Amino acid sequence: MVVLDAVLGTLNVAFLYAILIWVLVDSLRQSKRTRVPDGSFKRGPMLLPAFTLLSCAVLSLMNMVLVFHQYTSTRVIGFYSVSLTLTWVLATVVSFYSVRTRVRENKRFPLVLILWWIFSSLVDVLSLSVRVVKDLEALDLWFFLSEDNLVASFSLPLLVVLCFNVCRRERSDMEEGLLQIEEECSMEEHDEEAFTNASVWNKLIFRWLNPIFKTGRVKKLELSHIPPVPCSESAESASSMLEGSLRKQKLGEGSLAKAIADSIWKSLALNAVLAGVNTGASYIGPLLITNFVNFLLGNNGDSSVRYGLVLAFVFFLAKTVESLSQRQWYFGAQRIGIRVRAALMSLIYSHSLTMKCAGATQGKIINLINVDVERIGDFCWYIHGVWLLPVQVILALIILYINLGYTPSFAAFGVTILVMVCNTPLANRQESLHSKIMEAKDSRIKMTSETMKNIRILKLHSWETSFLQKLLQLRETERGWLQKYLYTCSAVATLFWTSPTLVSVVTFGACMLVKTELTAATVLSALATFRILQEPIYNLPELISMIIQTKVSLDRIQDFLDEEDQTQFINRHTSKNSSVAIEINPGEYAWETHDQTHKKPTIQITRKLVIKKGQKVAVCGSVGSGKSSLLCCILGEIPLVSGALTKVYGTRSYVPQSPWIQSGTVRENILFGKQMNKEFYEDVLDGCALKQDINMWGDGDLNLVEERGINLSGGQKQRVQLARAVYNNSDIYFLDDPFSAVDAHTGTHLFKKCLMKLLYDKTVVYATHQLEFLESADLILVMKDGKIVESGRYKDLIACPNSELVQQMAAHQETVHQINPSQEDDFASYRPCPKNQIEVTRENIQDIMENWKRNKEEERETGRVKWSVYSTFVTSAYKGALVPVILLCQILFQVMQIGSNYWMSWATEQKGKVDNKKLMKIFILLSSGGTIFILGRTVLMAAVAVETAQRFFHGMITSVFRAPVSFFDTTPSSRILSRSSTDQSTVDTDIPYRLAGLVFALIQLLSIIVLMSQVAWQVILLFFVVLAISIWYQSYYITTARELARMVGIRKAPILHHFSESIAGAATIRCFNQEQLFLTKVNVLIDDYSRVAFYNFGTMEWLSVRINFLFNLVFYFVLVILVTLPRSTIDPSLAGLVATYGLNLNVLQAWVIWNLCNVENKMISVERILQFSNIPSEAPLIIKDCRPEQDWPKEGNVELHNLHIRYDPAAPMVLKGVTCVFPGQKKIGIVGRTGSGKSTLLQALFRVVEPLEGSILIDGVDISKIGLQDLRSKLGIIPQDPTLFLGTVRTNLDPLEQHADQELWEVLRKCHLAEIVRRDPRLLDAPVAENGENWSVGQRQLVCLARLLLKKRRILVLDEATASIDTATDNLIQKTIREETSGCTVITVAHRIPTVIDNDLVLVLDEGTIAEYDDPTKLLQNSSSSFSKLVSEFLRRSSQK
Repeated sequence: MVVLDAVLGTLNVAFLYAILIWVLVDSLRQSKRTRVPDGSFKRGPMLLPAFTLLSCAVLSLMNMVLVFHQYTSTRVIGFYSVSLTLTWVLATVVSFYSVRTRVRENKRFPLVLILWWIFSSLVDVLSLSVRVVKDLEALDLWFFLSEDNLVASFSLPLLVVLCFNVCRRERSDMEEGLLQIEEECSMEEHDEEAFTNASVWNKLIFRWLNPIFKTGRVKKLELSHIPPVPCSESAESASSMLEGSLRKQKLGEGSLAKAIADSIWKSLALNAVLAGVNTGASYIGPLLITNFVNFLLGNNGDSSVRYGLVLAFVFFLAKTVESLSQRQWYFGAQRIGIRVRAALMSLIYSHSLTMKCAGATQGKIINLINVDVERIGDFCWYIHGVWLLPVQVILALIILYINLGYTPSFAAFGVTILVMVCNTPLANRQESLHSKIMEAKDSRIKMTSETMKNIRILKLHSWETSFLQKLLQLRETERGWLQKYLYTCSAVATLFWTSPTLVSVVTFGACMLVKTELTAATVLSALATFRILQEPIYNLPELISMIIQTKVSLDRIQDFLDEEDQTQFINRHTSKNSSVAIEINPGEYAWETHDQTHKKPTIQITRKLVIKKGQKVAVCGSVGSGKSSLLCCILGEIPLVSGALTKVYGTRSYVPQSPWIQSGTVRENILFGKQMNKEFYEDVLDGCALKQDINMWGDGDLNLVEERGINLSGGQKQRVQLARAVYNNSDIYFLDDPFSAVDAHTGTHLFKKCLMKLLYDKTVVYATHQLEFLESADLILVMKDGKIVESGRYKDLIACPNSELVQQMAAHQETVHQINPSQEDDFASYRPCPKNQIEVTRENIQDIMENWKRNKEEERETGRVKWSVYSTFVTSAYKGALVPVILLCQILFQVMQIGSNYWMSWATEQKGKVDNKKLMKIFILLSSGGTIFILGRTVLMAAVAVETAQRFFHGMITSVFRAPVSFFDTTPSSRILSRSSTDQSTVDTDIPYRLAGLVFALIQLLSIIVLMSQVAWQVILLFFVVLAISIWYQSYYITTARELARMVGIRKAPILHHFSESIAGAATIRCFNQEQLFLTKVNVLIDDYSRVAFYNFGTMEWLSVRINFLFNLVFYFVLVILVTLPRSTIDPSLAGLVATYGLNLNVLQAWVIWNLCNVENKMISVERILQFSNIPSEAPLIIKDCRPEQDWPKEGNVELHNLHIRYDPAAPMVLKGVTCVFPGQKKIGIVGRTGSGKSTLLQALFRVVEPLEGSILIDGVDISKIGLQDLRSKLGIIPQDPTLFLGTVRTNLDPLEQHADQELWEVLRKCHLAEIVRRDPRLLDAPVAENGENWSVGQRQLVCLARLLLKKRRILVLDEATASIDTATDNLIQKTIREETSGCTVITVAHRIPTVIDNDLVLVLDEGTIAEYDDPTKLLQNSSSSFSKLVSEFLRRSSQK
């Protein structure tokens, strides 16, 4: 007792000093603060603070009286008493001070004061409990009024009042800067306050969730039914706090980790208190089990029923405190995780918008969100394990020391450390294998992502089978690592289940060596302690692994945040009064500043250029000359290597060459965050030639634009983003080749109505290949090899016969003269009617179905996860043959474990009948049997898990690859990737073990109930009652929880989609100064995800609290029965064993509930994978009985017979009875306005869509009768959107590796790419970035052309193959095409008249029917023909006179 008094006295003094330090610090802080009038604060409720102050004063007075009484009685004052009294007096003074300065401002009492109250409460409760247990026989009212117990008895209720201050809300110092945010949040609807304003009791039992359960019970839960997250968990609030903390931290290693800790430390501290209370309560059972067993045996000389009932009540109270604290601890940890995730997501997003172009790839940023942020959020759940683990081991050793003595407890400690050490290499191997799995998964996901984005191209080229095999090979590599990982997990699981046995064998062996007497009480107490020791033994390697993984994730995010901002290159200048708009200073710019391979800069500016306000500046040059890069330099998108920054005076708008369109409506895309000005808006629509399109769409400008604008044609996308730029009403416009995707008439319309009229007084810099638009420019910049080689007015540059511009114009004139000169005058005088405007653009399936909004919200199943999903999962591996064997192994293990424990408790009471040798021999034999069965179970589980995962992946990916193209048009790639990554990972490593864990926990639970019924049969009746209530609770809970879990699954995809979309358009967002708008959007999406996750976690705890309490009641009822039954009717050893196993009842039951909830939630991943495993597939790839000849087609004859096509039974007909013949070895051009059916005709040729009526014959073979692979592999196509894959030049030209390098160089030479490829010393192995981003659009089209020429097909389809290529290069390419395809049938869809003017035949489509089909020369002779009108427009705008 002297030592204990000294320890407690020292802690009292420590608190005394801590409170004094707080007073000094707060005084300094108050002196520096500006005085704020009292009325400016909203005063909090004062009832609790008043009681708090009164309680402190009474406790101080009581302790002073006690010290005075001790001194008068013994003339000695104890150190503990003095330190306690002084600390209470100081605490009272500080409480009074706090009420005056803090509590009236709606803040909590100081944390140090709250901790002192909690500490005093725990000491008081423990001291009073010890005295109650010690003097239980003499327990009456006078016991509490005795001299020793009076102060402790009266202090307890007052201390409980003080502890209520823990739950008092406050506005912390960190949150003062967020006052405005909190005020806005307080305006939200009442539902939001359900949690925030809930009472302590309602929060303790999660009663605040009742409204959402009621809603979920009566209707299908939707996002609108879920209240918003509390203000502290909102993305805006959390990110503001984290950014504030980051600003406080000095830049350097670990600054992010410190900032996160600084922003959440108060929540972590409260969570730590709950974790500590939970751990302490969990060890009360093993500590008191000795007393209880001795009571049953009658060994302690006190066998009164009252003593037994008090012990039973203490057990029940401890288990209740353990359950409640655990639920609050877990929920608190999840709340902290939600806050951290929201803050990090928002921080990464805001940084990604300002990141330099050569920074992290889109894939890396998505990985940061998907993996690293999730891991850091999950670590909030593990963080307390760092200090809890040693505390748990120490508490266990103390109990062992009390029961068994020094040597056995030391032996137990030694073997515990040994087991932990043995577990560590296994954990290291686990971590190493997990890293390998992640690397393999990254490779697979990267390829899956690229494949899904380009699946249309793969199918048109008939490459999908080869790419599927590559993907399956990557999965096979991943499967190899997964198998090793799961077998290592089997070893870890075996060690986990056998560790209590191993520790107990060594400990009991040590007891026999030192002659320590073993009794049933000490054995059962030790066994209960060993079982608790399981957790720290198992958790240590997992904890170390989580710390390492979290450190890696923190470092990855830190590195990302440390990357230099793009904003340092953006020199934003306000519009000055002078006439200068842009100053281009001499300097060098390079995309990759750290790339040592290429020392040559991307753009080199040798002399200063000044662009004046209102000037129109044209930038021209050949493919790859640096036109787009020059615009990016001026915008500040390319890092400056040397020289001075370019200065731009005024606001800017940017139209990139590759259109960037958001998901949303057309109107949202055009307004782009601006307010609607109806008159100006209509002018913009007219100027950008969008009115006819809007009239075509059923919803007008409210027509939904899907992912990447997939339901818009190329020209529509270009015009929408041009309208966005014009509506922004900026001072300066940067247009990167805005006319390439539109036809002649539309191009002229855009140039005249938009560029020269709407933007007449604006500064416009436009890059273009259409040289006919150069004459109107005030200044022309001619690019070559990344340099401005010429600059000046059109007349000046054209006057120099050797200039670069003259050479390019000569090529342009050559194309113009290809048309019959005799027709020019007629054409020049003709003005086409806008009604017949022709825009030769790609049209997708969705063009016809604009009224069908199939791609709004991801579909999700409703109701219970069907039993068929479970049965499919369980029986997918080996037809379920191993499942009964695994269950049998678990049952036999359970029997062996209970048998070995019963043997020890029974045999130790048989004095003289069982010697020590026999005792240990049978115990080891039974334990070894259990180990063998558990090993068999874990190994078989690993085998089943691997096979199941593989079958599910194979079924899903095969089904996806065989899906029709229409499926990919309406299904965002993020949904496929979500199933291929997150859901597949869950199936790989999570679901098999959760499902098995649920069954195993149920077996354990039932075995304990059966064991209990052997002692008290009445427990069976109670068990059935509790089971019925639990099932009712479960059914009440699951309707809501299931929908919440499904929503959690689909709420992450919009965040990832918004990230991907924003990163792709970061340059546009920066240029328009819309970063804040997009940050607000992503914060809303994050909050949607957070609120679903918040309520999902809460509902799980709601159920656990209630069912925990029910099973605690079962345990209490059993103990009461054991206490009240006559001693002669029970076996004390068995009764003790029941009490020992009963200690684990609530833990086991919580594990059952946790798994039960999680299994159904996780099985949603299986459900989602099965959704994509049953997609209706395309026609067979190969039909064995109907295969064409090897050299088919020989002639290339294409016959269309009465072709009728519609995309959907309810959609309008697209092709209406088209009948014509494309003669073999001829060149056919196809033209027609948007919606005329051009692309549909091409898709029908490749069987992307199947005809409703009619047929297509190639060389007399009906293509609907042969396999898709046989058809598509014999056709060649260049799509309108040029597609390159991540890899090298070689893999892009020859993905199937069928050609020699010599052949590759030959086609590169023909496509004028050889010189470009030779610039890189890696030649054919030169890298190609994701989506070919390191190649210009024109260069990408040339690569696609080379790919086509390499295939040497008889029938070629060119869908605007040279739209982004300069005229000179186009002439050379057309010449190459004519030479290389002399014996082929070439079907061309083109914008440029020269592309089709020399074709043998021209087909003009109009509203799905053939308007004209003849020799172009004959069509030109008819001035009223549609084709003539198109040619006349081209000649008119190309005229330079």
